[in-house]
Amino acid sequence: MRISRFYQIQKTLLQFGLDELVPAQWQPWYARMLRRSLFWLRNRHLDQPVGVRLRLALQSLGPVWVKFGQMLSTRRDLFPPQLADELAKLQDKVPPFDGAQAQLLIEQALELDNIAQLFVDFNQTPLASASIAQVHTAQLLQADGTVADVVIKVIRPDIKRQIMADLALMETLADAAARFLPDGKRLRPREVVSEYRKTILDELDLQREAANAIQLRRNFEGSDSLYIPFVYSDYSRANVMVMERIYGIPVSDIAALQAQNTDMELLAKRGVEVFFTQVFRDSFFHADMHPGNIFVSRETPENPKYIGIDCGIVGTLNAEDKRYLAENFVAFFNRDYKKVAQLHVDSGWVPAHTKVEEFESAIRTVCEPIFQKPLAEISFGHVLLNLFSTARRFDMQVQPQLVLLQKTLLYIEGLGRQLYPQLDLWKTAKPFLENWVKQQVGLPAIWRQVKENLPFWAEKLPQMPNLLHQYLEQGPRQQRQLLQQLQQLAGQQQKTRQQIVAATFAAAALISASIVFSIGSHTLAVLLLAVSAGFGVKALVR
Repeated sequence: MRISRFYQIQKTLLQFGLDELVPAQWQPWYARMLRRSLFWLRNRHLDQPVGVRLRLALQSLGPVWVKFGQMLSTRRDLFPPQLADELAKLQDKVPPFDGAQAQLLIEQALELDNIAQLFVDFNQTPLASASIAQVHTAQLLQADGTVADVVIKVIRPDIKRQIMADLALMETLADAAARFLPDGKRLRPREVVSEYRKTILDELDLQREAANAIQLRRNFEGSDSLYIPFVYSDYSRANVMVMERIYGIPVSDIAALQAQNTDMELLAKRGVEVFFTQVFRDSFFHADMHPGNIFVSRETPENPKYIGIDCGIVGTLNAEDKRYLAENFVAFFNRDYKKVAQLHVDSGWVPAHTKVEEFESAIRTVCEPIFQKPLAEISFGHVLLNLFSTARRFDMQVQPQLVLLQKTLLYIEGLGRQLYPQLDLWKTAKPFLENWVKQQVGLPAIWRQVKENLPFWAEKLPQMPNLLHQYLEQGPRQQRQLLQQLQQLAGQQQKTRQQIVAATFAAAALISASIVFSIGSHTLAVLLLAVSAGFGVKALVR
């Protein structure tokens, strides 16, 4: 199955002529000859621009590849506009499946004889269609007799089988990369694919997405920066989810945003602030923030608010990861490259034998040129290539738990570039992170931890005298028991060692007897057998 899927991928790429995207200097000498020999895999879309061909190829390969294209669509600094514009169509313009089939799936999931029992004006034509699911509009009949505008999200039928096939192929390729590529171990492809597998399979469960949306909505309740639509959890199932319909402007529709005089600079800054708030305040962040999932409220354009949908992929960070990332960011912002290098060593991301001074110099060479410049003037593609070279030189390992965070940062940067190219990403984020680090150290942090633990301590305080008395009374007795157990264990170990020695001598005597007997000295053989038996008995009785 993996071989057939691999062939299908190669066939699709060649039939759409995507081998043209590989620079000639990167192709082996036999590439053109091989291309001519595979005449049945010729480019069948010569009349289409390369951007259209790339989009169509990714669509035909399925959701794993569509999501890859979605991420690439935000990297307008790496691709020409015509290519990025075509990839952007993957965000919500994937060909839909039949609306009547979607209606049947909804009725089966919610155990309805007819969809009209619960929904008015169900529209079989989808409002949007994405790689894994599509969305239909309707009005929900509520218990009080009123109706509410909703959207119903439905998972594509038989999509899991296709995803599993692609994941199996990715795992095979990851194994090969880990074994044969020079950077295989450092890049940890198996761990990265394993993390991606968990993420995309989680996205197939809409009950999980509903729970994520409810959590994000609670985290930003009353916020001026982000709004998460209400989820009707009573009507959500594994393959169906019902949620409030929103009427925002797609964040990628720059013309519409400018037409209503949206404060684009404030909108761009709030995108950065929303991301860092989710990561460092809540440890729970929307990890699929491509433009197809982000809208802007039509209300108060002078005080713009984001609307986030599609919460199927979220990321979490533990306290250690957050602390490490925040300190790294602040050190970068302060151009303290020695601290950045030391943090990498302390965290184990680079080997302990790494020379901090050399690593510091390498990081400075990569990062110094990007500061105090607007996004429009920064070549992040060049920076990424230099960072990769630095990582390879110092044997830096990829951290799979941060893959989602890295991807989301790419999305945020892409959005910032489209909304307000003059945005200084570092200047916007630095005060937020410095404030967060201050909250984690010093007297305020200690006092906060004391307040958090006070209820637990208050509960245990009345028990302290009894616990102290029990410890003072039983402590010496437990210590004596432990000492006796250790002495018994030491005696057993000594006895075992003596048995092993005796058994070894017995075996040696037995082997010697066999050899002597074979050469004809029967008397000496009997003597050795007696010695062997003596040692054997000694080993048994000990």
